[in-house]
Amino acid sequence: MLAGLIFATEDAEGRAGTLAATLPFGGMTLIEYQARLLAAAGVGQLVVAVGRVTPALLGAVSRIAKREVTVDIVRSAEEASAKIHPLATVVVIADGLVTTDTMLHAMAGEAPDAILVTPEAEASGAVERLDRGQCWAGVATISAQRLAEVAALPREYDFQSTVLRIAVEAGARHVPLPTSARRSGHGVERDAGVLAGRSNDVLAALANQRTGWADRWFFTPITRFILPQLVRRDVPAWATAVAGGATGLVALLTLGMGHPAPGMLLALLAVVLLSAGSLLSWLRGDNARAAQQEQGIVLLAVLSALLLGAIATLVAGHATPFVLALFGVTSNAIAERVPVRPRPWFASAASQVLLLTPFALAGLTTLGLALATLHAVLSLAAAVEASRHKG
Repeated sequence: MLAGLIFATEDAEGRAGTLAATLPFGGMTLIEYQARLLAAAGVGQLVVAVGRVTPALLGAVSRIAKREVTVDIVRSAEEASAKIHPLATVVVIADGLVTTDTMLHAMAGEAPDAILVTPEAEASGAVERLDRGQCWAGVATISAQRLAEVAALPREYDFQSTVLRIAVEAGARHVPLPTSARRSGHGVERDAGVLAGRSNDVLAALANQRTGWADRWFFTPITRFILPQLVRRDVPAWATAVAGGATGLVALLTLGMGHPAPGMLLALLAVVLLSAGSLLSWLRGDNARAAQQEQGIVLLAVLSALLLGAIATLVAGHATPFVLALFGVTSNAIAERVPVRPRPWFASAASQVLLLTPFALAGLTTLGLALATLHAVLSLAAAVEASRHKG
């Protein structure tokens, strides 16, 4: 089982009485963001090590606990060791650390004991020096036994530093911090102003995780712009979900009334809103709403393609456009269920809407449906072939 240990002891720079862990970050507090990453990595139990408890910290811990993660506040290694199962693997996060879910997933998958390290020259990603030229980069994976060893030492020792030293003495492996993580804003920060800048870097990295061609060249650039604006204005996750859903419904009604060009433009706008809203919901810890918006994109893509095919069939006087639409969405649905990692060029619900929109605007709906169907069929064939080799 996985447990998490977050340190929240240091004051924010220039804000007396405010813990760095409770500074705003990504529309929440930094510690809520850290807990969000741990929960997404599979952590089911969370321990927060503190020197003192503030109202802001209590509020953050209360919100974390509502996300179905058991949370305990501890003041010492003895309390932490008593709370965590003796057979658990503990993912440790340094005080004030900003990182990404990709980096934390990778470290959570490491067997204990492992320490994320960075060259001493990379001061922004460093927490504490380990040896000549190497510093701790703020994440470690240790066994619960290490906490018991720390608990046996005098309380005067700094908890965070002692955990690190015990892991080093136990021969923990050094895991180099990837350059991509540094570019994504990984590092320790306790200044509210600088933390806001790192928040934008992390939000951009979150948007960049979608690697399909439609996301890479169209949706992700838009989301990278929209998401920080939504977070900065503290827009609730449900608002983007409602906006995306309402726009999608209007798009389908417009298509149903026989207007392909404006209907597909509205469908494309709906996908943009739902895509950004899904990431915002995930960031705010609402996995259910995030999944619903991803499913909404799929449903919108299917219905818009079928309606587009029906419109073209009525205009052409034969069933070819509708058959193409039906065959395309079916191939797409099957391809997405093949248990292989999608390649960047594979078809998806979002790419289908993006591909069909310019053809609908140009009055070449049947040609657009033919190309979208060909794209889906090729993706299905490649996915099946990859699955066969994998098996």
